Formats: sequence, structure tokens, C-alpha cells
Amino acid sequence: MAPNLRQWITVISDATYFSDQALAPARRLQRAGDWDAALRLVPDGVSGAVLRADILTDRHAWRLDPPHEAVEAAEAIAAERPVYTQYLLAQLEYWRRLFKADGEPLGPDPADVFAQIEGQVAPGWSVFWLGVSLENVRGDAVAAQAAYRRALPAALDAHDLLLESYIVRHQAYYLLEQDRDAGLALLRRSLDLRAACGARPHTAAAQAALAEALESGPESVLLRRLVAHTAEELGLTWLKAEPEAAAADSAS
Repeated sequence: MAPNLRQWITVISDATYFSDQALAPARRLQRAGDWDAALRLVPDGVSGAVLRADILTDRHAWRLDPPHEAVEAAEAIAAERPVYTQYLLAQLEYWRRLFKADGEPLGPDPADVFAQIEGQVAPGWSVFWLGVSLENVRGDAVAAQAAYRRALPAALDAHDLLLESYIVRHQAYYLLEQDRDAGLALLRRSLDLRAACGARPHTAAAQAALAEALESGPESVLLRRLVAHTAEELGLTWLKAEPEAAAADSAS
């Protein structure tokens, strides 16, 4: 079996179906936003090292903690999983550019990396990240929407609810300007998908996006209260801080 194909199978089974019983408990805690507890359950070995790097990268995306631990974990798996190292470092660089953080670049232009590794990680994910990089870093909404359209069939074929939730959310932002009701329907679908797969941080972000689109009214107020509660409990930095929330909300 070719190395890239082996890597693809590892990522899809662990990340989407939780089929590896040694990794599943940590994966589920990661989905729930309890990254510190998840890290304590990561087993030894290559698969555990890959999962640890993934969890640390995910935690950084939500908490905006210093990236060095995630960078070190990603680089530590470079020999065994070179493509996945590129994938994680490109995510970290995406967040650095999105928030215009100080410090040295953590890698090249993330859009270039995600385009280069398309098809070499779990189906659809690199294309999705290409889309958000085009949209939020390069400001090319048209090219981003094309990437989302390419990523969606992979999400549906793999029954990857979380990936589908990300894609339809970004399609919803674009659609709101043309058909408000259809855009709101996609935002609600994104929220439902995230709740269905037990992704608490992602659900809070979807609630925030829907509340913003609704603008005012009882539902919007309730959603914002729920977001505030989850953000405080899980330490979701950009959902707690209003100035950053507007920028990051469009990314997740």
C-alpha cells in the first residue's frame, strides 16, 4: 500500500468514524472541546503522536493559545506523516494570518499548501481549508465558493457531518446576500450537523453565526447567551472576545 494511501485511511477512520478504539476516547473529548483531558488519553505510538498534534492544533484554533506546542507536535510526526505535518502547519499559519499575529511565519501561504496536498488527507478537508484560505486570507470569495462546491461531495460520500457543517456554513454566508431564507436554512443545517456529531465548540460557533444573521429578536438573544456560556466553560477565546469574534466567526 502506498504511504499516502495509508495516511489517508488513518485520518479518515480516526477523524470521521472513531473506528480505532485506542484513539476514540481522546477523539470524542476533542470533539467536545475538552482538549486537555483528550491529551491525557492519547496513547503512545505513531497514531497517538498524530492525534496529539491534531488536538493541539485544534485547541489553538479555538483558544488562540501560543502555537509553539502545536508546531512542535506537528513537526515531530514529519518523518512518519509528512503530508499531515504540512496540513497542520498550514492551519496554524492560516490562524496566524487571519488574526495578524506577531511572530515568524509558521509556513508558506496556506492556500498554496492546501492546494498542493489535495486528496492526501481525509476526503474534502484540504479542499475546504483551501476555500477558507482563499476567502479569509486572500479575499477571493468566488474561488472559495468553487472550492466549497468541490469539497461537499466528499463530505457527503464519507458521511462526515462535521466537514459538511463547515462547508454549508460558508456557503450560507455567500447565499445570505442573494436569498436570505436559503442562507438562514443552511446556517441552521450547519448548527444541527454540529450538534449531531457532539462538536461543542463548533456548535457554539454555529449558534453565534446564526445569531448574527438573525440580527435581533428572542432567538438571537437566546443563542448569544448559549454561546457565552459555552465559550466561558471551554475557554473559546474568540467567542468570548467581541473584537476578535467578528473575524474568527467567518472562519469556523
